[in-house]
Amino acid sequence: MTTTGDGALLHAEDLRKAYGPTPALDGASFTIRAGEVVAVMGPSGSGKSTLLHALAGIIRTDSGRIVYGDRELSAMSDSERSALRRSDFGFVFQFGQLVPELTCLENVALPLRLGGVPRRTATERAGQWLDRLEVGDVAGKRPGQVSGGQGQRIAVARALVTTPRIIFADEPTGALDSLNGERVMQLFTDAARQSGAAVILVTHEARVAAYSDREIVVRDGRTRDDRLAAQQ
Repeated sequence: MTTTGDGALLHAEDLRKAYGPTPALDGASFTIRAGEVVAVMGPSGSGKSTLLHALAGIIRTDSGRIVYGDRELSAMSDSERSALRRSDFGFVFQFGQLVPELTCLENVALPLRLGGVPRRTATERAGQWLDRLEVGDVAGKRPGQVSGGQGQRIAVARALVTTPRIIFADEPTGALDSLNGERVMQLFTDAARQSGAAVILVTHEARVAAYSDREIVVRDGRTRDDRLAAQQ
């Protein structure tokens, strides 16, 4: 059985991924432990989002391995990886990607309902998370009726409602002004730490990365752990 070892929750080693002749990942490695918040930084086109999608099992790499707990993602079928994303992983995207036809409460409850949780239980848990993210007052509104900052808090609540072990966040404040971005990050990281979830946070903003425990820099498809570099 393959395991991550060293207390790691997720470990990736020597990941390579190319789109035609263009390499997106060129030997990237990554490790995160339970409850840790890691910022993935780098310039546009450096491979940050490709790394995030590979770690989450959304895309397959050309080579290298990714181990989550005692399971190797490359050895899993598409359906197995999809099930893992529903049960163990949560996601927050730059523009929220809420379902416009559903209310904010229904959006947060949706992952639970898809997982077979009864409607009443799912609704109660969704309401609790909306309250924790300070948007309980917009539960009955649709996404188009709330502000950008409120929408991102709702997206964070949706990511946390299933009690995931890892949350993947891709530029979660990229569409917000600085004031709303700071509040979203504060609520997001506080809630994640309280729930025990690890966070992999892709960003190009230093003020957002400041909420993390450490930073991984991606450049030309390769990774560098700034904490380890500083110790050398």
